[in-house]
Amino acid sequence: MKIIAILWNTLKKPPVHISLGVIIIVSFLAGIVFWGGFNTAMEYTNTEKFCVSCHEMEDNVYQELQSTVHWSNRTGVRAICSDCHVPHDWTAKIARKMQASKEVWGAIFGTIDTPEKFEAKRLELAQHEWSRFKANGSLECRSCHDYNSMDWDKMSDEARRFMEPAAERDQSCVDCHKGIAHKLPDQMGSTKDPMLARLVREATSVSLDEGQQYYSAKSVDLFTDSELTERAGVLQVATEVNIIETRGDSVRLEIPAWRKEKGFGRVLYEDFGQNISSAVLDKEVAQNDSLIEVRETEVVDDMTGLPWGNVDVTLWAEKGAYLESRDALWETAGQTYRDACSVCHTEPAPEHFDANTWPAMFSGMVGFTNLSAGTQELVLKYLQMHSSDYVEGAH
Repeated sequence: MKIIAILWNTLKKPPVHISLGVIIIVSFLAGIVFWGGFNTAMEYTNTEKFCVSCHEMEDNVYQELQSTVHWSNRTGVRAICSDCHVPHDWTAKIARKMQASKEVWGAIFGTIDTPEKFEAKRLELAQHEWSRFKANGSLECRSCHDYNSMDWDKMSDEARRFMEPAAERDQSCVDCHKGIAHKLPDQMGSTKDPMLARLVREATSVSLDEGQQYYSAKSVDLFTDSELTERAGVLQVATEVNIIETRGDSVRLEIPAWRKEKGFGRVLYEDFGQNISSAVLDKEVAQNDSLIEVRETEVVDDMTGLPWGNVDVTLWAEKGAYLESRDALWETAGQTYRDACSVCHTEPAPEHFDANTWPAMFSGMVGFTNLSAGTQELVLKYLQMHSSDYVEGAH
């Protein structure tokens, strides 16, 4: 304490032998040295070499980046980590660096030091970045991609259809372009929609009565025998079935459907003339007359000129996968559709298109989401069953 007191008293004394000008010059030069050193260190932490110096980044996201257009493209312009993840504005950059100090803590304690740990945290990490991009309007993206510099005439019609409205709204890039540099996280949790998973669980407790009508809560494997050993095809989600017989954990189903009479007739459809898939049969099963009762044949679709047949297909399947109504399935599908598609644009009303147009439209949109295969199947069927073909007064 005595030494500190002496030092403080010395510093308080006015200069005797050093002029004020010398003090100012020395202070100025010291400031330059300090700022230069600080800025050099700051910029070094923005280099790609520094970003991937820990194996957590080098072995995971860095590998993913190398397979994208941001790594290799026809123009030779490559984005590195800091281009996307460090704000260019100085104040925001300092705030981001302070925030990133948590990553040092994570590296020390091995928060994501294995691929398994990284995958478990991927969604959380991605959501942090998505929120940041959403809040700042994707400023990092716009350092290279500026709406005002886009040549609409050189874009494809599909790209222009989405990009022009986005430019008018000054929309954040990340709204539509999640996963453009890294793998999308599994937002469904083990690839399942939690709402749909809940309905599947409910289906396991539904008591099945012979002679009654039910609806599949998920895709179900079909079999020709009650022991479920001889595979026959797949019953798709939200398909109407009639219960003929229950035996242990198996149930014998009658699937009322339509099918096209050109080809093997493997695909079963919900309705005449509508490509709303209900089941897909193996080729041998589709040609087995003992399993298929033909109710009506050679019914010609005026739109295509193709003959259709009305059939009942009888097969076996697992027991606990059916609901008494499709209402809960449609409610889940409708909510998922609105949540997934409204991020990029106002989603079209289901009745805006007819049932046979929806598959192509949905195919073009679903690539911007990461819905599980089962959820995609349900949402598409919901859209088709609520299309203009089934809504009175729709155009």
